[in-house]
Amino acid sequence: MHDEPIDPFNGDPADPAAGLHDPREDDALDPLTDVERQDVLEDLADLEIYQALLAPIGVRGLVIECEDCREPHYFDWDLLRGNLRHLLSSGRPRVHEPAYDPDPDHYVTWDYARGYADGVHDTLTEGTEEDDSSDA
Repeated sequence: MHDEPIDPFNGDPADPAAGLHDPREDDALDPLTDVERQDVLEDLADLEIYQALLAPIGVRGLVIECEDCREPHYFDWDLLRGNLRHLLSSGRPRVHEPAYDPDPDHYVTWDYARGYADGVHDTLTEGTEEDDSSDA
């Protein structure tokens, strides 16, 4: 099983993108700092929680406002996970394109997902905190 989408033209001599060159590959690669690396690892851990909580209620992934093009980009769970892992291994983000005709109702922002997870956590721990204080 792959963590990211498989390139349908991988190894195909007739690959239509074979002649394209990504100019960013010529740039000197600055590895992620320890802080950046830790942030990406935390994002991956958070993503697992968000998917576990939100996928069962129909959320397909996250929407991220692109800083480059100022457009929302819709990422399903697996694609976003693959992009974060790629960033960890290569030190650079993947080239991205907006999803084709996504339904915005099926995607939420990182902030929404974080708030939802926090709300679930608070609800689950609400009764245990009261029980702990009555034991004292």
